[in-house]
Amino acid sequence: MSTSRIRLEPLAVSHAATMFDGLSDPACYRYIPDEPPGNVEDLAARYRMLERRRSPDGTEAWLNWVLIDLDGKAHGYAQATVDLNSKEAWVAYFVFSTSQRQGYAKEALGGLLPALREAYDIARFNAAIDTRNVASIRLVESLGFVLTQVVKNADEFKGSVSDEYHYSL
Repeated sequence: MSTSRIRLEPLAVSHAATMFDGLSDPACYRYIPDEPPGNVEDLAARYRMLERRRSPDGTEAWLNWVLIDLDGKAHGYAQATVDLNSKEAWVAYFVFSTSQRQGYAKEALGGLLPALREAYDIARFNAAIDTRNVASIRLVESLGFVLTQVVKNADEFKGSVSDEYHYSL
């Protein structure tokens, strides 16, 4: 799948080396409980598991795409977890620090959402966002998502408790 500036390539083990530097920036993890990968080999092992694109029980599609510009530079990734029974999908995105606020996540989701709706007959898209992540909140709202729930004390990481907004489209 492509947009005007990027290709959305299905995540593969071969992307580990390309993605490692961008994923290694601790600043990108301010609003999520994940940590940067320890090394390329660990990242490749994770990607090997995600390449299957299905949960172990087969009830969810685990879909991940690398955002690659026309010059071959990686800018981050987009993902969707599709519940194959309920036809709901949870979407997320991760944009490298050097690529933030340039529209890559919006462009990727703008192309992915209609394609996912068609391919999986998605009835509802959802996104969970840390309430402190103003840029991400603005992004999903610009795509038409509406706030459906506030989850207090949703997670505890990096020494603080976070609340989440749940958005749906």
